[in-house]
Amino acid sequence: MKQYLNAKSVGFSAIILIVVFWLIGMYWSFEPSTFNVRANAKAQFDATNTSGVPADVPGYTVTATMITVAGTLMDKPGGYLSNDVTPPSVFLDNIASWEFGALEMVRDMALSMRKDFSRSQSQSLENPQLIKAQPKFNIDNRSWLFPSAESQYKEAIEFLADYRDDLADPDQGDGQFYTRADNLREWLKQVEKRLGSMSQRLSASVGSERVNTDLAGDSAASNSTPRPSAMLTKTSWWQLDNEFYEARGATWALLHLLKAVEVDFADVLEKKNALVSLRQIIRELEATQQTIWSPMILNGSGFGMLANHSLVMANYISRANAAIIELSELLNQG
Repeated sequence: MKQYLNAKSVGFSAIILIVVFWLIGMYWSFEPSTFNVRANAKAQFDATNTSGVPADVPGYTVTATMITVAGTLMDKPGGYLSNDVTPPSVFLDNIASWEFGALEMVRDMALSMRKDFSRSQSQSLENPQLIKAQPKFNIDNRSWLFPSAESQYKEAIEFLADYRDDLADPDQGDGQFYTRADNLREWLKQVEKRLGSMSQRLSASVGSERVNTDLAGDSAASNSTPRPSAMLTKTSWWQLDNEFYEARGATWALLHLLKAVEVDFADVLEKKNALVSLRQIIRELEATQQTIWSPMILNGSGFGMLANHSLVMANYISRANAAIIELSELLNQG
């Protein structure tokens, strides 16, 4: 009888523990909401300055947005989860994929800020704060010990905050952000490649035969190893939801960065008559953040009875990417 009661109590405790882990996991899996980039920049500006508005400081809104996007990875429910090795977060692969997608956009912007936005020309010096911040975002996102990923990201955010404060300090000449069309175009080129890759991976959810176009457009081009003229590409069923949430995290971060660009590069965009194009991109990306009503990411065939969430996401991303390519061309015109 005693043995039976022990086994029963252990089983009951295990069930309670599983339920608790499940509830915590559900709460930690909630994606962060969008935020107002203007209000966010104003709040940061007011906290460190006594007068003026952030719109008067080129690059302030972009940098403040970058800080908040990166900080959200640490401050959301459960904190940063990608490198956790204990339950329940070790089982939460969807939110970990979301974090990685957002992190990739942060990495791209950090690199562009270091090599383009903060420099007046190719021979100019790099900003010392961005030199320290950018590499710290590139640590393995799953590193959990000596050093942990979140410790490096927090240090990077602190360096970004120092750079942000330098931008608003008229006595600090080293902190510069150049809102030029060519700088913006260089970053958009990186975004194009990122979105193009995501779109392809999402579209591969149904599997399709693709013609090899690697060398198209250049008769003298060659590649290192032979590849077939046609290839069957299909995302693994186990990887579908991860690809979806990675794209969702990336578009969440990109949406805020583009809204910040709309503020800081307003004069440049108006001169190029490109402001409306940027707003259309933002609208497409806002559609990627709609509420997911299904309890799981469905993978119906192209014209089957079930929905295919990956194809819907790929559609929005492809349209946004096409608009970004057009915007890049507009910025390249005189």
